[in-house]
Amino acid sequence: MARRKIEAMRSIVTGASSGIGRAVALELVRRGANCVLMARNEERLLDLAADCNAIDHGGQVEIVVGDVTDSGVRKLAIEKSVISFGGVDAVINNAGVGSFGRFADSTPERLRRIMDVNFFAAVELIRESLPALLRGKNPIVVNVGSILGHRGIPRMHEYCTSKFALQGFSQSLRVELRGEGVDLLMVSPGTTDTEFYENVMHGRGNVPWNKGRGTPVAVVAKKTVRAMELGKREIVPNTMGRLLLLANWHVPHWVDRVLERFA
Repeated sequence: MARRKIEAMRSIVTGASSGIGRAVALELVRRGANCVLMARNEERLLDLAADCNAIDHGGQVEIVVGDVTDSGVRKLAIEKSVISFGGVDAVINNAGVGSFGRFADSTPERLRRIMDVNFFAAVELIRESLPALLRGKNPIVVNVGSILGHRGIPRMHEYCTSKFALQGFSQSLRVELRGEGVDLLMVSPGTTDTEFYENVMHGRGNVPWNKGRGTPVAVVAKKTVRAMELGKREIVPNTMGRLLLLANWHVPHWVDRVLERFA
């Protein structure tokens, strides 16, 4: 995978109004990238744009307010990047939503909504932006997945399903895009200090991974942008996430037994 400069990179960031998306946008702009920022919350997007514009010698930003599952909103973001910045070099699929609850108590509608936001919207944004990416400079797709795309946990089956789907799709697409000169980076964070657990669609869950503080978003953002620069294929930017992967690889039955307590 190619090394690339972040300065002047023309980027689209979804889910930019909070959490990892906001931190990645700030890090990109701080390093001179030009960004189209997408989210549903206009007030927060305007606040983010103001923070970006206050960065000395930072990149430029445009905002697009709307639901990432809306093809019109996605296409508007691509058009804004092309018109304002001259093209698209990077697409960062960060928008996501989760839910807590047992499978037996869930609904088909909840699963479809989570799959629409976390998986299908990301897939279709890549599809829609691919013509512009192929004309870009050292283009890259960044899919923000989760450690839960490697290991499922109880009471979060919808979220885990969406992230496993994104992981499998990314592995397949990475190989296809390589011949076209487009890189694909998968970011698989563990617990991160965001508002994720306050904004889930349903429930909270008596589980340890939604209590306390996780890895700061600024740390995840810096590692993500650095991985984009270095042309890495996947990163797990949290120590606890890497430990979970190791445990699940070597002693999966033990991990099952631990997680049974929260099922």
